[in-house]
Amino acid sequence: MRYYDTYDSPHGRIMLVATDDGLCGVYFHRQKYFPAKQKDWKREPGHAFLKRAKRELAEYFAGRRRRFDVALDPEGTPFQRSVWKAISRVGFGKTATYGDLAARAGHAGSARAAGAATGRNPIGIIVPCHRIVGSNGSLTGYAGGLGRKRALLALEGAQSSF
Repeated sequence: MRYYDTYDSPHGRIMLVATDDGLCGVYFHRQKYFPAKQKDWKREPGHAFLKRAKRELAEYFAGRRRRFDVALDPEGTPFQRSVWKAISRVGFGKTATYGDLAARAGHAGSARAAGAATGRNPIGIIVPCHRIVGSNGSLTGYAGGLGRKRALLALEGAQSSF
């Protein structure tokens, strides 16, 4: 069973999705890989993980939160999960390249594959894939759009050549 609700962020509507074990999706409306609601999904605004995610996102956008604590339950391959875990270790206001990310995930030399896994990150913002940049520090793909990536990095005061 999946539970979902929406959250209106300063950068557009976000759909939040959870299981009984944690948050499994944070998607900007109309972003790349936006999931279609399934028959077994239930709108549940009061679901504990959804409520917590909404509160933590509000704190983040207000500048009062630098790290998320909501339990996560992403669905992906072991490689994807290793990359998403490495993304989670990139600190607030910091950036890393796809090559750095691959090495941090234990897959040095797999920058392209790490980039593909980053693009499939189902828990945007909370698993902060917006902090991953090109090898020269430039902004590269973001499922939610480069404008949002730029805005999230600006919110965090990240220093890069974007």
